[in-house]
Amino acid sequence: MALNLGVHVEEQATSVSTPVLADVSVPFVVGAAPAHSATDPAKPNVPVLCTSWDEAVQQLGFSYDWKSYPLCEFMYSHFQLYGRQPVIFCSVLDSSKAEMKDEEAGDGQTPIPVTDHQAKISFDAIPSTIQVSTDNEFSENILALDEDYSILYDEDAGACLVELLSTGEHYSEEQLYIKFSAVKPSAVAKTDIVEGLGVIDACMSTVGLVPDLICAPGWSHDTVVAAVMATKAEGINGLFRAKALIDFDCGAEGVRKYSDLLATKNKNNFVDENQILCWPMVRLGDYIFHTSTQLAGLMATVDADNGGVPFESPSNKNFKMDGACLEDGTEVVLTFEQTNIIAGYGIVTSLNFMSMGWTARNNYTACYPANTDVKDQFIPVSRMFDFVGNTLIRTFWSKLDKPMRLRLLDNIQDTVNIWLNGLVSQEYLLGARVELKAEENPVTGLLAGIIKFHIYITPPVPTQEIHFVLEFSVDYLTSALNLAA
Repeated sequence: MALNLGVHVEEQATSVSTPVLADVSVPFVVGAAPAHSATDPAKPNVPVLCTSWDEAVQQLGFSYDWKSYPLCEFMYSHFQLYGRQPVIFCSVLDSSKAEMKDEEAGDGQTPIPVTDHQAKISFDAIPSTIQVSTDNEFSENILALDEDYSILYDEDAGACLVELLSTGEHYSEEQLYIKFSAVKPSAVAKTDIVEGLGVIDACMSTVGLVPDLICAPGWSHDTVVAAVMATKAEGINGLFRAKALIDFDCGAEGVRKYSDLLATKNKNNFVDENQILCWPMVRLGDYIFHTSTQLAGLMATVDADNGGVPFESPSNKNFKMDGACLEDGTEVVLTFEQTNIIAGYGIVTSLNFMSMGWTARNNYTACYPANTDVKDQFIPVSRMFDFVGNTLIRTFWSKLDKPMRLRLLDNIQDTVNIWLNGLVSQEYLLGARVELKAEENPVTGLLAGIIKFHIYITPPVPTQEIHFVLEFSVDYLTSALNLAA
């Protein structure tokens, strides 16, 4: 036998694993976007990961017509107002579908005036379909793209501009005839939104992130959409939990006064612990936002301030707003007592309280007051349960199919306890532990390869009331007057 002289070193796997923390405050937003106006347009009905305003505009385009393109509302709020990232968008506006495309939006028969060498057409015009001519027969005098003209989109003017190039032969034309097809954002239906919500399961494999907030501004008030959002929030990929941010309808046929909220909530069955309800809308200058849109930005801000741990409520934190309103801009003025009533319905609203400015108001998920289980009713407590659960799945997925032996069980238990103790030391949890109970692990389960750990966690509940008791002390009076006995 050959000798093996010398000094030898071997490595052994670490007995404690490093936790893979769950993604927090990552919104998945479904709706229509003007991707036809983007420089690098994203495909419809696929997850689009954006980490900045420029990246979002490059892939999805931008318009201030937020009723037609609600993803732009979210884009503006999250990136410009709150400075948060990332966001996963899913645009359901698909111009390849006949019902979402107007083939003859521009028939080329009406002369379009040229001002400062630019002709304005509909913002919805699809660039690949634009044809430009100096006559309405389009038989001759057809202008060439990038030789005679270029195409650009002006979101401020809400128009597509056909700009004549000085290097071309038609730079001085005073009118043009333009044919084009256009997207029809008005053709987007709730069935399209529901289809887009199904795309959330592809996020893990396509963009490498699992969102924990689900938004559909302009659509979430629909009972079908809201129900699907709640279902997805219960188990993305059948595993990961999230929260669905839901708005009440604030339109002409929607809720226009706070006293109608409870009846509408119950009628629409907005009572799921994975739903967070919002009413009314919020305004900043000339811009009107769905409250759910700004709530996503506010939650992301609060989480970021706490190291990415969602243990603190967004309530009593500042929105980016200067007024509350309905969809048509009608001002909504709520007193402190009225916001208390709304919060008691389990609905997030806004309050302008003294010098604090406009803040979010309410700590409860939609299940309150019907469900008063502390882990379900409070937004931060419920989100902490989601966070811990999602982190456990991500951390120990690699342990699946390994031999069930004591070393594996010790690794899992030690890793969980060390991580939970860290959360406790930072006061993100008030206490936590993991146990392996014999009564929860029958032999039949062990033979089937099933092991169950029991984890106890106590996230702090939000401080909702602070009471001070004032009492007149006679002792101080007699002492001040030197009359003490």
